[in-house]
Amino acid sequence: MAGYTALQGFEGSGVRNIRRWLSLMMLGLWAVLPARAGQVTLDGLSLASSGGKTALTLDLSDASQYQLFTLSDPDRVVIDLLATRLTQRALPLPPGAGAVRQVRAANRPDGSLRIVLDLAARVEISGVMRRAEATSGSHLVVDLLGSPPPAVAAGSSSPSPAVAAAPPPVPAPAAPVAAAGSPAPVAPAPPPPAPPPAVASTPPAPAAAAPKAAAPAPARTPRGRDIVVAIDAGHGGKDGGAHGPGGVLEKNVTLRLAQQLAKVVDAEPGMRAVLIRNRDEFIPLRTRMERARAASADLFISVHADAVTNRKVQGSSIYVLNEKGATDEAARRLAARENAADLIGGVSLGTKDPMLASVLMDLSQNAALSSSIEVADDILRQMARVGTVRKPQVMQAPFMVLKSPDVPSVLIESAYISNPEEERKLNSESYRGKLAVAIHAGVREYFYRNPPRGTLVAELARQQPAGAGEYVIRRGDTLSGIAARHNVSIRRIRDANGLRSDQLAPGQVLRIPAAQET
Repeated sequence: MAGYTALQGFEGSGVRNIRRWLSLMMLGLWAVLPARAGQVTLDGLSLASSGGKTALTLDLSDASQYQLFTLSDPDRVVIDLLATRLTQRALPLPPGAGAVRQVRAANRPDGSLRIVLDLAARVEISGVMRRAEATSGSHLVVDLLGSPPPAVAAGSSSPSPAVAAAPPPVPAPAAPVAAAGSPAPVAPAPPPPAPPPAVASTPPAPAAAAPKAAAPAPARTPRGRDIVVAIDAGHGGKDGGAHGPGGVLEKNVTLRLAQQLAKVVDAEPGMRAVLIRNRDEFIPLRTRMERARAASADLFISVHADAVTNRKVQGSSIYVLNEKGATDEAARRLAARENAADLIGGVSLGTKDPMLASVLMDLSQNAALSSSIEVADDILRQMARVGTVRKPQVMQAPFMVLKSPDVPSVLIESAYISNPEEERKLNSESYRGKLAVAIHAGVREYFYRNPPRGTLVAELARQQPAGAGEYVIRRGDTLSGIAARHNVSIRRIRDANGLRSDQLAPGQVLRIPAAQET
């Protein structure tokens, strides 16, 4: 049974939900319908809610193959439509209703379309493709059965929950400890604090009917587990890695960068760093990956410094696993399942028949790869503010350390150590500190958008108001795609940036208005 190819998207934190995916697969929610040669277009979306039922209707130019499943941490419904594209006619996306807090959609590089429904609570789902009566198109109707969240009572002073929670202000990270004889780095200044959440005001009751004010309830201290970020300093020990023209070794600068990044991560409430190596030692590549899995990491980051013969080449780049690497790793683990209790998302492959084990592996890898691409995109956008970006899009390659089947993983080439100027920067505590803060900012942005359930970050994200942000244009971006991704209209983006046309240039920074609350 083939699964979808997750080449791009915004699904994170779902790699621990294999059992639920499997149950959905066995219920027959993988629908394969005939499609014409060429692409189907999505021309409209609508949401309707009545009682405990919410229905999403997609207006398609023709019947399309689709996959329907749920994810949690947080709760979402995902609809993947093969060979289908979102058109401008479908924008703006409808606001949330019933069990749905927000609708998101994005065209993906493999030609498919992903639609995500952010949920207020868990639901049961079903989907049916129907031929449209009045037109030559088709309708995909997705039913969500579940009770909508209770509304805030009139007069309550509690604000409505935000659809897209903006992260709270970044705390100033602890200044990295300078090596002996080197200047101490300058700690970056934190951004201004986020505005306080708007509180609905209620008209005061008449004086005669005013009850005695109740004593305010004590504020509840947010609780939850830490998000674990495994940080791998490339090379080490007998493996020195690349070296710069001035003799700086890659293994040394990657260790220092990893240590500085760990301090920044540890300074973030609700996050904890785990260093794969904290000294000059050689660790086999597969061992690095397995150490991250053993630490129950939510994210694996491997930091490196690139080198080429041409010393003029400079800039950073980010890699995630490619499809061939994922396929090879799946084959290796499936072949070894009889001899090892290999746990994928907490499920042992050794106890499953070959077909079931293959489905489990496919689901887990697709979710991890989709999350990897999303967090890599966030990190790359932040790193572009610090230095030169060699490749403006997330790259894919079969690096061994990226082959974890159930942990989102990225490899960062921080700079070209073969370039004399970048070698000097990498050897600077101050510059590495800026890189560390940029990487952390991308990680933070990703997890506040996709907080794993039961974490402190998930609790903090719920307490924050929605706010505007920025987006750095990359090659191939379109205004309609950006609008769909951020759930805002093209007109609002144009107005916020004073755009007179839809022409975009790579590197251009757009202000993204806050999504409409529901």
